[in-house]
Amino acid sequence: MEENSTPTKSKKKLLWKIIPIIVVIALIAAMVGFKGYVIVEPGNRGVVVELGKVNESVMGEGFHLKVPFIQDVIPIDVRVQKAQSQQTTSSRDLQIVNTTIAVNFRLDPNNVNKLYQEVGLEYKEKVVDPAISESLKAVTAQYTAEELISKRSEVSSKVKETLAKKMTVYYMKLDDINITEFDFSDEFNQAIEAKQIAEQQAKKATLDLQRIEVEAQQKIAQAKAEAEALKLQKDLITPELVQLRQIEAQLEAIKKWDGKLPTVTGGTVPFIDVNSLSAANK
Repeated sequence: MEENSTPTKSKKKLLWKIIPIIVVIALIAAMVGFKGYVIVEPGNRGVVVELGKVNESVMGEGFHLKVPFIQDVIPIDVRVQKAQSQQTTSSRDLQIVNTTIAVNFRLDPNNVNKLYQEVGLEYKEKVVDPAISESLKAVTAQYTAEELISKRSEVSSKVKETLAKKMTVYYMKLDDINITEFDFSDEFNQAIEAKQIAEQQAKKATLDLQRIEVEAQQKIAQAKAEAEALKLQKDLITPELVQLRQIEAQLEAIKKWDGKLPTVTGGTVPFIDVNSLSAANK
């Protein structure tokens, strides 16, 4: 009897060792057959829906187990996304403005379950696009058409601030916006061009006027200087100075005289007028 009981005990021990392995294999086969697992791809999060109810937990990247037929996992992309659109708005001075705007945003990874529950997967059409349009209209209405061009960075900053507040409500994060173009009507563009030409002409006229004023002031200053010089010369001229200059002129004439007397017909030797001679030699 003892010999027969020993093999039986050995078989039982072996069986107890094999059973866990069989169970594991069966579970793996069940998981594979009934898809009892899920792999969340990089840059995604998994929203767990259990019997039609959104679970509070969010699956991160990697391998996860799930209960077949009871749990479904909805993958949602949380990487940077781009929304670009053409928007038609009005400026403060009632000019029609066609704007091209590009928005970079991403979903809050920790709250994608709430976004899925409240909005769904059509969040771009339901939330993002309308928020962009409303934010852009609200901001452009605060500026004139000319200011939209000259203050583009300020306009972009305000649009970004307004849009970020709207998107935060729906568990989204705004990264950046780019207003690539402000396009106005042909009439307005022509009016702007005409204004710029008029401003350039006005600036040129102002510069010309300033130049003329400067030249006139220079001439006045020059005339004053000449008048002062003439007055000074007049003040320096005295009878003695005039007589001295006459004597100097006569002496200079004598130096230049060649010793020949003027030729005359008849009569005595004429009187030589030194003053006239000196004047002739000048």
